[in-house]
Amino acid sequence: MKTFTKLAFLGLFAATGIAFSGAAADEAPVKFGNLEITSAFTKAMLPGQPVGGGYLTVKNNGPADDMLVSVASPAAGTVELHEMAMQGEVMRMRKLDTGIAIPAGKTVELTPGGLHLMFMKVKEPFKQGDKVPVTLTFEKAGKMDITLPVEAAGPGGHAHK
Repeated sequence: MKTFTKLAFLGLFAATGIAFSGAAADEAPVKFGNLEITSAFTKAMLPGQPVGGGYLTVKNNGPADDMLVSVASPAAGTVELHEMAMQGEVMRMRKLDTGIAIPAGKTVELTPGGLHLMFMKVKEPFKQGDKVPVTLTFEKAGKMDITLPVEAAGPGGHAHK
C-alpha cells in the first residue's frame, strides 16, 4: 500500500506539473524562546490534490539541541515530517518518525527536495495568497503556532516516490 501511495503521488506531481521550488516568502522571523522561524511557505495546489508540501527555516540560537517532533494543521487531516534522499540513483521520500534534529547554534532548512512538511488529506487545496495555519511541536521548546503563506505553484523537482 505504501508503494502504491508513493507512486500515486509521483504520478500526480508528474501529470500536473506541480512541483515545489522557488524563493520563500519574505515575512518577519517568528521567535519562540531560542528558536527562530523564517522563510515559511507552501505552494498553491490543484483542485482535488490530496497532498502538499511545507517549507521553513529553523535557527536554534540556544545552547541545547532541540527536535521538531510533530506538526499539525487544521488545513489537513495529518501533517508529517518527510525527507527526500538519494538511494542509489533514485530519489526517494520517507517519513521521519523520530522528528527533525535542530542542533544548538545551527540552522536547519526544510526545502523542496530535502526535509519538508507533508500535508496529507488536505481539506481544501491551498490557493495562492492564502495562509495555512500550522502548529510546530518541539521536544524542548514546546508548541509554536505559525502561518505559511501560499505561493504560486511553479516548476521544479520536488516529486514523491
